[in-house]
Amino acid sequence: MSNTDYLLIFIQFIVAGGFVALVLFVTHFLGPKRKTSDKLETFECGIESQGNARLPFSIKYFLTAILFVLFDVEVIFLYPWAVNFKEFTATDMTGFISMVVFMGLLLLGFIYIIKKGALKWE
Repeated sequence: MSNTDYLLIFIQFIVAGGFVALVLFVTHFLGPKRKTSDKLETFECGIESQGNARLPFSIKYFLTAILFVLFDVEVIFLYPWAVNFKEFTATDMTGFISMVVFMGLLLLGFIYIIKKGALKWE
C-alpha cells in the first residue's frame, strides 16, 4: 500500500469523527431541554422501580458471559478454515497443521476452565 492509500483511510476517519462530533453538538444545543420530575425518574419497561438497582450479581454470571464471548470469537476463526478445508489438505498441510494447533490450544483452554470449576453452578 502506498502513502496515498493511508491518507484516504485517515481522511475517512476524520470525516467520520467530524460527523459524529457535529451530530452530538447539534443535538445537544438544538434539542429540547425540558427536565421534569417524570423525565428524570428511572424507567424500566413501564414497571415502577423498587429498591436499589445496584445489588451485586454472582461472579459466575459474569464469568460465564466472558467465557461465552471468548469461545464464540474463537469459533468465528473456524469458519474461513472450514470453507477452505479442501484447499488446505489438497495442496499444503500448513493450513491444516496450524488449525490443528489452534484447536489444540482451544481444547487446552477449555480443559483448564473445566478443571478450575468455572462452569460449575452451585
